Amino acid sequence: MHFTTQTSSNGVIERDFVLGDITGVLWAPESGSEGAPLHLMGHGGGLHKKAQGLVARAHYYVTTCGFTVAAIDAPGHGDRPRSAGDGKWVSALLEARAAGQPIGPIVIDYNSSLAERAVPEWQATLDALQALPEIGPDAPIGYSGMTLASTIGLMWAAIEPRISAAVFGGVFVYDALTEAARQITIPVEFILPWDDAEIDRESGFALFDAFASKEKTLHANPGGHHEVPWFETEISGHFFARHLGRSVPSPA
Repeated sequence: MHFTTQTSSNGVIERDFVLGDITGVLWAPESGSEGAPLHLMGHGGGLHKKAQGLVARAHYYVTTCGFTVAAIDAPGHGDRPRSAGDGKWVSALLEARAAGQPIGPIVIDYNSSLAERAVPEWQATLDALQALPEIGPDAPIGYSGMTLASTIGLMWAAIEPRISAAVFGGVFVYDALTEAARQITIPVEFILPWDDAEIDRESGFALFDAFASKEKTLHANPGGHHEVPWFETEISGHFFARHLGRSVPSPA
């Protein structure tokens, strides 16, 4: 892992890094992060590791919850070049959406391919983060992400014993994803945009039901695919703090 830049603002140190072909960012408290839980965040499809909403949530987790936070670009996103194959999927998706045709089958194929490639990258990233002295191998680990990041996170959490708690949501459901949910036993929060025009509620209910977790909570909010209210960030911060060993103010 090679750190390329470092900036600091509002009590948060931000460091960009490169790990092979992976591009990522690490946020930590200015006052030191030794022993802090590690929160891993994925981004949505078409976005990147420094999308505005993701950065805002990362700063909240650092300053309010005392976490160290890391994010990486999915293959073909952010600072990573897009392959010809990924370009065809994106073109097909845009054409279908413009024509008013269902995009679900295209998104499922594309996200499935991205997850297959991204899961080993997240594993390598976590290995490298745990090798840093300020994080170490014993830091409790959480994961959160919506849409594409949920597809990746579900497939990863099903096989990754180092993840202690996770937040997912807003995801196109397919058989392999449901099977992955059946392998997940850690505490889970699942966010369901109630008025999502692209993903039907019933598939979200079925995926939530498939989680094998003894502790799982479904949060349904009015709004479309990307309309997740900010208070869900505050709730998730409290959720992660409880399971990763931190004490933070309860959400209002």
